[in-house]
Amino acid sequence: MASIQELKDTATQVRRDIVRMVHAVQSGHPGGSLGCTDFLTALYFHSMKHNTSFSMDGVGEDLFFLSNGHISPVFYSVLARSGYFEVKELATFRKINSRLQGHPTTHEHLPGVRIASGSLGQGLSVAVGAALTKKLNNDPHLVFSLHGDGELQEGQIWEAMMFAAHNKVDNLIATIDWNGQQIDGPTSKVLALDNLQAKFEAFNWTVIEMNGNDMDDVVATLDKAKSLTGQGKPICILMKTEMGKGVDFMEGSHEWHGIAPNDEQLAKALAQLPATLGDY
Repeated sequence: MASIQELKDTATQVRRDIVRMVHAVQSGHPGGSLGCTDFLTALYFHSMKHNTSFSMDGVGEDLFFLSNGHISPVFYSVLARSGYFEVKELATFRKINSRLQGHPTTHEHLPGVRIASGSLGQGLSVAVGAALTKKLNNDPHLVFSLHGDGELQEGQIWEAMMFAAHNKVDNLIATIDWNGQQIDGPTSKVLALDNLQAKFEAFNWTVIEMNGNDMDDVVATLDKAKSLTGQGKPICILMKTEMGKGVDFMEGSHEWHGIAPNDEQLAKALAQLPATLGDY
């Protein structure tokens, strides 16, 4: 199991991958990807029991579903760095005939991708279904999912929350990237989410919070979440992050939700992100 320092080093390299991938094609979503890097690194290199040989049925292993699919750069980098496919394939991101499309899809058969997640609001329903399937099949492994906070403005999320609690889907850990930003601005101005903890608890979920940009807290909270499974309630992690984390001029601004850095900005970003594992 990776140490905290190893996880931090991996996260730094993943952030470097993200800005290089998006810059190369002048297209993609760096902000949310950078903000969720620590979480996905800890998930794949510490918390999940997963098999990089990859089978779509997912029997006998933990599963992860990315619902906010626009943050594909971080997902692809973590999958490659953890061994699902060769790291050099990251250079094909968003190119014609690439398996690494802007939003993850399944018809390219990219190892590690279980659902197409271009349309927001659908991932929790899939995760609930997968978790319920594991319970019905007496498979003791867990299901994890990740969602944007702006994505909670989709009604299907709340239907899935209600279904999960009613059916005691207690092998599910859903994490919300609570960065307060979405494509058009702060969530508080677009459509306020208000007290998310109270809302999830009202739907009969167990709720815990964490600092998603502090690796120590991410690891400890994921361990705590796993310890709370099997107690009759689905688990929600409200994860406070900063959009663009790790690149100072991108941090905290919705403007970097879906634009790519230019050459000068890339150089500035890479100067802040040492190549800890080697570039593709």
